[in-house]
Amino acid sequence: MSSEREQENPPSSPKHFNQTMAPLAIESATSAQEMLDLEKNGHAERAQWVLNPPEPPSLWRELKDCMRETLLPQCSNFLSSRNQTGFKTVISVLQAMFPILTWSRNYKATKFKNDVLAGLTLASLCIPQGIGYATLAKLDPQYGLYTSVIPPLIYAVMGTSREIAIGPVAVVSLLLSSMIQKVQDPESNPAAYRNLVLTTTFFAGIFQASFGLFRLGFLVDFLSHAAIVGFMAGAAIVIGLQQLKGLLAITHFTNKTDVISVLKSTWISVHHYWNPHNFILGCSFLIFILSARFVGKRNKKLFWLPAIAPLVSVVLSTLIVFLTRADNHGVKIIKHIHGGLNPSSVHLLEFNNPHIGQVAKIGVIVAIVALTEAIAVGRSFASVKGYHIDGNKEMIAMGIMNIAGSFSSCYVATGSFSRSAVNFSAGCETAVSNIVMAITVIICLEFFTKLLYFTPVAILASVIISALPGLIDLNEIYNIWKVDKLDFLACIGAFFGVLFASVEIGLLAALQVTISFVKIIIVSIRPGTEILGRLPGTDTFCDVDQYPMAIKTPPVLIIRIKSGFLCFANANFVKENIMKWATEGEAKDTKGIGKRTFQLVILDMSNLTNIDIAGIACLEELRKNLVSNGMELAITNPRWQVIHKLKLANFVGKLGEKIYLSVGEAVDACLNPKIAAI
Repeated sequence: MSSEREQENPPSSPKHFNQTMAPLAIESATSAQEMLDLEKNGHAERAQWVLNPPEPPSLWRELKDCMRETLLPQCSNFLSSRNQTGFKTVISVLQAMFPILTWSRNYKATKFKNDVLAGLTLASLCIPQGIGYATLAKLDPQYGLYTSVIPPLIYAVMGTSREIAIGPVAVVSLLLSSMIQKVQDPESNPAAYRNLVLTTTFFAGIFQASFGLFRLGFLVDFLSHAAIVGFMAGAAIVIGLQQLKGLLAITHFTNKTDVISVLKSTWISVHHYWNPHNFILGCSFLIFILSARFVGKRNKKLFWLPAIAPLVSVVLSTLIVFLTRADNHGVKIIKHIHGGLNPSSVHLLEFNNPHIGQVAKIGVIVAIVALTEAIAVGRSFASVKGYHIDGNKEMIAMGIMNIAGSFSSCYVATGSFSRSAVNFSAGCETAVSNIVMAITVIICLEFFTKLLYFTPVAILASVIISALPGLIDLNEIYNIWKVDKLDFLACIGAFFGVLFASVEIGLLAALQVTISFVKIIIVSIRPGTEILGRLPGTDTFCDVDQYPMAIKTPPVLIIRIKSGFLCFANANFVKENIMKWATEGEAKDTKGIGKRTFQLVILDMSNLTNIDIAGIACLEELRKNLVSNGMELAITNPRWQVIHKLKLANFVGKLGEKIYLSVGEAVDACLNPKIAAI
């Protein structure tokens, strides 16, 4: 019977198959429907993530965060701790505002010895340069010495750079004299001109402090690196040509700064009677100063020789004029220099002047140029010694020192290229070298100004000219041409603008070339970066602030550059944000719980369409800083132009194999080292 049933319904028959598989088909269809519903619900849920993100922070909240992060970056952790005492909170606030309280705890006698030597060497260069730069700014000589006292003392307490030397500089002195003389003639009314210079200094300090307080440092970066290189080179040539007035003892000289007017005025003057003694005296000591510099470069142990050469020139030339009474034979001398400590100048500030609007505009320009020079100097030496300077704190320190300077007969001070190099070569350890320099200048003001009565004007011109070659960087100009032709266009635009038009036109020429990029990058400057996390159940990486449910990968910090152009305007801001997240982030997670240590920082470049030389320099500095902190840098999905420029700059080779096609691939490679990189 069974065989008959089997014959009626054999196992291989369609009817038997249908009866056996029917329940499986129903179950499979049910599972598929459930998966379809689940996927549908997942899509709906993710759509809500996009449609209902957290409320973005208001402008007022961003401003408050900027001020808190700038003024009180160290005390945020203290304020969030219930067990923290009020005394420690106050100490933290003071350390954040005055960095000297932090590094002075480990200050030793050996460091003090090095700082004293560097400070004395610095003063020997600062005194003659300060007098010369004051005359370049069309002020009495003592104002250059005043500017070398109060600003360095304040910066030593509030600044974050160890090597930068504060005081008057050539470019800022030229800016002030060329722009303010259009408002007030320094020869017809020197007192009114001096008052406007002091008022401009006050405005410059206000703007500098505001830039730092509200974290607006990116505004300074609108003067690109290439533009500054060209501007400095053009200004150096203009300053050098203007010193022909001192070398040739020309009485009537043009107030214009363009090369055509200066050469024309010199040509007219030399065809009248002029005394060759000034020219011979000035050129002789100029040769001596340049020779000392050459010897100092050849033998690093003789670093002090080029530093003291200007002061030796001043002393020897003054003795020669005094002993030979050369002033009676046509040699022009400085004559009387007011001695004593800085007098108060609060009553000299003119806020009711009818030209106050123009003075404020000049203050903005001078503030930006001074900050650009100082921060460039500070960052270059900090990079050599392997530490980081806080750009916003630098701006606040510069602003406060110039505000205080305007109250104490100082004009705009900033970091000097030449004197900072001397300070570095002399082996300075901390900002105490600035304090030693300021004290030395105070002693000079109190006791030795009368000895400078017979100092020839031609020597001051020689001291200024000797400092100018350092402002012309031919190698950097060539590098700009090689890497980015548009940057080079900004460079030569600034150069020829300063040379053949005016200082202001030179700056505007540089800005006109870069202004076309402003509309493109303005929306991506702040914020320029975002931290990424993986959305649950997906392979998508999104901003953890916009999507709070995004999950971070513990050993990896993933950062996306939001700007389409990593350039001079945002590169430093992006770099500082990444370093902040990488170092302080041993970062808290999205819920503020726990800490983690990162092994790898992944930079997502999928949004980045182009990069300039400043952006490449910041990436290189970022890589060095991460390596020094025990982390590695990887980049993902770089675009065509970006990877091309990174190859030209030899940056790709330094990354090794840390270049990936996607963020997910980079994360997997970090979590599983066996996965090969591109």
